[in-house]
Amino acid sequence: MITVESLTRRYAGFTAVDNVSFTARPGRVTGFLGPNGAGKSTTMRVMVGLTAPTSGSATIGGVPYACLPNPGLEVGVLLDASAQHAGRTGREILTVASDTMGLPRTRVGEMLELVSLTPAEAERRVRNYSLGMRQRLGIATALLGDPRVLILDEPANGLDPAGIRWMRDLLTDFARRGGTVLLSSHLLHEIDVIADDLVVIGNGTIVAAGTKDELLATAGTLVRSTSPRDLAEALERAGISSTLAGDGSVRTDADSARVGAVALMAGIALTELRPAEGAGLEDMFLSLTADTQREEVAA
Repeated sequence: MITVESLTRRYAGFTAVDNVSFTARPGRVTGFLGPNGAGKSTTMRVMVGLTAPTSGSATIGGVPYACLPNPGLEVGVLLDASAQHAGRTGREILTVASDTMGLPRTRVGEMLELVSLTPAEAERRVRNYSLGMRQRLGIATALLGDPRVLILDEPANGLDPAGIRWMRDLLTDFARRGGTVLLSSHLLHEIDVIADDLVVIGNGTIVAAGTKDELLATAGTLVRSTSPRDLAEALERAGISSTLAGDGSVRTDADSARVGAVALMAGIALTELRPAEGAGLEDMFLSLTADTQREEVAA
């Protein structure tokens, strides 16, 4: 289990993570979502001891990562697939990791086979690897010690469709066998398919957390029009709070009938009006993080 409690990290006058708390539970895949610069990577770096918290804590099974006697046997980590020794071969990287953890070298061959790196690829230097091959090597390193917890930042980057499907099946099976998976990704469809729980962060704070089904079921009403800003302003005048998402949709907790009535009174033509339960993860994500998106709807 991963437990983050009141975690804050400040850099000079900038607060990257502000009082963040959530839990990733065994037997489940937890999707960790947020726009660029929202605080995901900082939070994950604190989890694995690469960044010290200003206050609060992040623990693995109740213990800080730095206090684990042999962390590779407890936690598998992949934060940057390109942060591997470019002059070593894939086999050498796994062999060094295996020796460091005190594992038999037979694990190296087992992991290479698991992640589908061929014998010829295993003998190539990492500088000659594609990003997808580096991702596979990173996953092999994370799984080498047979950990019960995985912390992965964008592990599907560079993978082709078959590789993404392989990654999905691998992580689903890992969780099914009782493992804990914390997965950060910009591929919202993949998170939608694989995640059991969601944690959404924006501007360094948690904006939503819970099971995927719960969060999507309480999404409210989703509405689109030819004039989304005018619609949002009309709803505001009617006392209905709303959020203008980066894709031009407007989301509100009000029911569809009331939203439609406001639009009619304001003379605004609607192109879509429906309960947001079926809107999907992308709509929910854009709505929750609208204020932190770099790309904004043109006026």
